[in-house]
Amino acid sequence: MPRRHRNAVTPTVSRRRFLQTAPLLAAAPALPALALARVTRPETARLLRQSARTAPRLRISGMELIVVRVTARTTWLFVRLSTNQGLTGLGEASLGRRAEFPELEPFFQLARDESPFRIEQYRQRGWAAASSGDRVQATAFSAIEQAQWDLVGKALGAPVSDLFGGQLRDALPVYANINRATSNRQPDGFAANARAAVSDGFAALKAAPFDGFPPLTQPAAEVAAATELGISCVAAMREAVGPDVAIKIDAHSNFDVSLSIDVARRLEPHDLSWYEEPVPPQQVTDTKTIHDAIEQAMAGGEFLFGMRGFAPLCQQRAVDIVMPDVKHCGGLTEARRIAVVADLHGVAVSPHNPSGPVATAASVQLCAAMPNFDILEFQWGEVDWRGDLIEPPERFENGTIAVPEAPGFGIELNDAVAAEHA
Repeated sequence: MPRRHRNAVTPTVSRRRFLQTAPLLAAAPALPALALARVTRPETARLLRQSARTAPRLRISGMELIVVRVTARTTWLFVRLSTNQGLTGLGEASLGRRAEFPELEPFFQLARDESPFRIEQYRQRGWAAASSGDRVQATAFSAIEQAQWDLVGKALGAPVSDLFGGQLRDALPVYANINRATSNRQPDGFAANARAAVSDGFAALKAAPFDGFPPLTQPAAEVAAATELGISCVAAMREAVGPDVAIKIDAHSNFDVSLSIDVARRLEPHDLSWYEEPVPPQQVTDTKTIHDAIEQAMAGGEFLFGMRGFAPLCQQRAVDIVMPDVKHCGGLTEARRIAVVADLHGVAVSPHNPSGPVATAASVQLCAAMPNFDILEFQWGEVDWRGDLIEPPERFENGTIAVPEAPGFGIELNDAVAAEHA
């Protein structure tokens, strides 16, 4: 729900003092807007004073990679930056089953011995490699950038959402992605996990029942059988959870245009919340053709990089929802830029987040201050110790996650739990 506005107060920072301190905050996209005629919020004055004391001396000094083995399909990789003043900042670089990430080191060197406030400097130094089209490079770059934001928030004693303009919401709606937890890929398997997620309080869920789809060059009978199975799985989920639960389907780019439209129309009786990436989102014209031919909302963009990668989908209104992932899209700064482009064209934002609790915490701070935010993804049902991997523990209530007001992302890694699963 929206937060109440605090009453304005008499300015406590002079214009001269503000102009002396504002460059330290230039990394935060929302804060330069405060450099108008007056500073009216007491927390702004506090941030400026804290920045003046801390930022000139604070330097990034080290990096640690924490590997957490989750399931046969999932490994979480967390990056922890350390500083000369003892502050640490977290980011997440999880990418499939990878348990090593040597590509992080060159990006760390771009930030080493620098103030964490110099996020834009880091972005400029690393952008060519990050935007090269290599997802591994993009993920490494994004992880370091996330951790810098966590450090900046901690240095200022402020949640990252305040650095992005301030919270618009105290809690965020979340949908349960049940796909990885569903080892039984038959209709009864999807139905069982859909019911379980709803019993956990989620009012929205997502699955990818067309995973394992045969290449379209295979015999028509094989493609038809896989199509029937996927549709039957969706029908089983709808029957299991009833009409009021939102069901989102990710097709993982398994179709062509004609099959995408055919499947979407056959799924209409099951009232999808959205239909995600039936073809690769880089195929903007094809995506737009599908979008304009079907009734369901369309979403996409989970592995696209940067504002330029998302702009064509938004400009052509080829989707209704874009899905930047803070681990892969260029980090939090770039995710905000993507959201602005989307907002300009009337497109909502639902961050892709089949991730560990660190990327989730970072995404929560991002979404809390995002005007065109829709809903956040949560990787449901993989392990029962997930919530205890961070402090305070990650918790969901009635399908929502609270927005922390603690500094940075509002969390620390529980090293003891992480060590148990290294």
